[in-house]
Amino acid sequence: MHSNSFFHFVFTDIIAAVIWHIIIFVLCVKINEKHFDYRKKRYMTKSWEKNGNIYIKYFKIKLWKDHIPQHIGKEGFSKRNVDLKMLNDDEYIERFLLETCRAEWNHSYNCLYAVIAFIISPVAYAVVFSSIVIIFNGACVCIQRYNRIRILNLKARIQRKEVTE
Repeated sequence: MHSNSFFHFVFTDIIAAVIWHIIIFVLCVKINEKHFDYRKKRYMTKSWEKNGNIYIKYFKIKLWKDHIPQHIGKEGFSKRNVDLKMLNDDEYIERFLLETCRAEWNHSYNCLYAVIAFIISPVAYAVVFSSIVIIFNGACVCIQRYNRIRILNLKARIQRKEVTE
């Protein structure tokens, strides 16, 4: 294969991936927030997640999750750390949970770029670009699910504490 072909396919895949990610991001921002309800089956904790321990034990998430960049929306909501001063604020907790669902949706649909890669590129290029997209976005999905489990556990502890007081 000529080097021109190499650069052509790399350039095409990069441009296509960027366009796909922008489209998914715009959709994610435009979709009604009710779609990102953490109580929906799609976002609920699965038994195989072992209450988040799967991410700790097998994915070693604590070693790398804080090194992945995050998008902070126009309202400035960061999911990097829980604002400890806001733990008793139900609205803050609900917003945090909603944003983890929104981010999970975004990164899940970004993974679908793999299909496009196989349509527009030879198999070898498609495998490389798909792998990059799936690994990065899959890591982001894991972070959102792990954080949501932690926040839900924290919310349950706060509610139990309020009941006993």
